[in-house]
Amino acid sequence: MTRNYQLGPTPEQLINSIEISQSTLPGVLKIKRKITTDHRGHYGEIYNRQVYFANGITVEFVEQDCSSSRQNVLRGLHGDSKTWKLITCLYGEIYLVVLNYNPASEHFGKWEAFTLTSENQLQILVPPRHCNGHLIVSEHALFHYNQSEYYSGPEIQNVICWNDPRFNIKWPTQNPILSKRDTEAGSYIPKVH
Repeated sequence: MTRNYQLGPTPEQLINSIEISQSTLPGVLKIKRKITTDHRGHYGEIYNRQVYFANGITVEFVEQDCSSSRQNVLRGLHGDSKTWKLITCLYGEIYLVVLNYNPASEHFGKWEAFTLTSENQLQILVPPRHCNGHLIVSEHALFHYNQSEYYSGPEIQNVICWNDPRFNIKWPTQNPILSKRDTEAGSYIPKVH
């Protein structure tokens, strides 16, 4: 009797392990991860190169970062001209805003907001020339992201004020807790590196 063994997942299993949809911003993708839930909680992969590549997301991520913040902390808006980010909420709830800041794009100044929680398992893929910022909605939250470039300091990033009137971003707060850097964010000046 001959037995055929499958080593690893089949291509179909790889493709079906995440669901991808386009947001209103071209290039910004919403990714729904599959998770397993039981009486102990839930389990799921944050990122699996095989799965994402099989689904056409061929970004090479080189660094993972995580921030822990309390309610009403707003971080951002930050971005640069070459970094892709895959954003996930590991704990709590965050209100994520992604803004197209590419002056050559017909979508310059357009933004979209997403609610990410540890329960909804939603991820957002943010391409270069887009800034992202997030507000902590729950008492505490863990914000996690993979990025395609090594972080080399704030001087290469664009920092856009969270309430810049030119973009008219709707945030569910009027008085967020900000860093000195984000408080002093000036007018939009694109940095190209």
